[in-house]
Amino acid sequence: MTRIFVDADACPVRQEVERVAARHGLEVYVVSNGGLRPSRDPLVKTVIVAEGADAADDWIAERAGPGDICITGDIPLAGRCLERGAMAIRHNGDAFTPDNIGAQLAARNLMADIRAANPLWTGGGGRPFGRADRSRFLDRLERAVQAARKQSGPGDDSP
Repeated sequence: MTRIFVDADACPVRQEVERVAARHGLEVYVVSNGGLRPSRDPLVKTVIVAEGADAADDWIAERAGPGDICITGDIPLAGRCLERGAMAIRHNGDAFTPDNIGAQLAARNLMADIRAANPLWTGGGGRPFGRADRSRFLDRLERAVQAARKQSGPGDDSP
């Protein structure tokens, strides 16, 4: 059965994930190191991990597998999920894929090196998250759920 894992720190689309998951009867794991209000939906599990730089990422990466979907903006976590056969989607609807993850990791590492070389650099930041991003995310998540269901085969609802 398809599960959705949400890297919940700074995730602007948790409600959208819950809505799509409820429509399809999917379990959702909302993972963070605290500070989140638990959902009332019994299919949505709130997971609080220990403090630590990658504790939530580690929890997700250890459990996500074929047919699962990870919602994250964290490129290394997306790469780990892809390695395990899961799908990964950014909050704005962009999909991480085996074809694009290498370039994204390289760009991330390059930017980290640039920031480390110039501690006064403030960077440009990203564009604001908007309605078009939310709509694109909903569309991508729906398509990912449909693809995961086809991948797992008819009647495969095992946990």
